[in-house]
Amino acid sequence: MKKMAAVVSEVTGVKAETIDVSITEDTDILFFGSAVYMAGIDDKVKAYIASMDCSKVKNVMCFSSAAILSSSYGQVRGLLEKKQITVDKREFHCRGQFKILHKGRPNKSDLELLRKFTEEIIP
Repeated sequence: MKKMAAVVSEVTGVKAETIDVSITEDTDILFFGSAVYMAGIDDKVKAYIASMDCSKVKNVMCFSSAAILSSSYGQVRGLLEKKQITVDKREFHCRGQFKILHKGRPNKSDLELLRKFTEEIIP
């Protein structure tokens, strides 16, 4: 996730933060990165979403990686929508490395695709 967040940060000009940092300012678009572990999103990610203030976040754009599942979008979207937070239908997903599976992913090509995706979102 760190490499992917760095790409989004570079394109948007906004510092990438971990889920240890709460959203305190009004946010038009939150690029939210997550990965799938053991067929689900991490409990820390779930707790972060549960703590989000729906009055601070207007729209969430998801990006993710996973070794086996096709995306974490559905899980993240479900939790955010329960908080009355709008989730964009567009998402970015690529393979992620898990042990020897998909070694080196996300790779340079994946990150370039993420860059293009982010540039399409940010005018």
